[in-house]
Amino acid sequence: MDAPRSTQAIQQPASAPVTTSKWTLTQEAFDKLLASFAPDRDEAAQKYLEVRENLIRLFTWRGCPFPEDHADETFNRVARKISEGEEVRNTAAYVIGVARLLVLEIIKAHAKQREAFDELQRADVSEDNAFETRIECLQRCLNELSPENRELIVQYYQGDKGAKIENRRKLGQRLGLPINSLRMRALRLREKLQDCVETCVNQG
Repeated sequence: MDAPRSTQAIQQPASAPVTTSKWTLTQEAFDKLLASFAPDRDEAAQKYLEVRENLIRLFTWRGCPFPEDHADETFNRVARKISEGEEVRNTAAYVIGVARLLVLEIIKAHAKQREAFDELQRADVSEDNAFETRIECLQRCLNELSPENRELIVQYYQGDKGAKIENRRKLGQRLGLPINSLRMRALRLREKLQDCVETCVNQG
């Protein structure tokens, strides 16, 4: 959900799937989220915007890329809980609590990604033949992927730190994937490649 920039702009939110399920934010769910901040819609909208700015600062401070996307994901999760009947007495505090849990998820996901990619790239350079075999297996496994998945996994890790973030943003836009969905898809592809490479090397 792209957050509105003014209280007047808070109307129908764009549908955005929650990363943990196929649940999608609806106008009704968004209205309930706003109402939980305050009975008056203008006051509720103002509090919503204030909390969103706090979320963006939180995710930025914790080093999470694309903090705006994570802020919207947090609101989606809270909206789902409220729409499912959970009673929230202090919405602002509840939202921050959900955001902190999301930060932990992001940190764990990044750690798994780094570990998986390190394993994928690791080779015994002391044995030239073994190293060449692993490179050949990696290329063979990449060629077995669909063109879209091959582009995704290659583009996802291209560039230095700053360029890599921008590459991922553009890649997500081109594929029509939210950043969290793109990240999880890249993780699954990396794990698939790792298994393929290990199998290929052992058979060689």
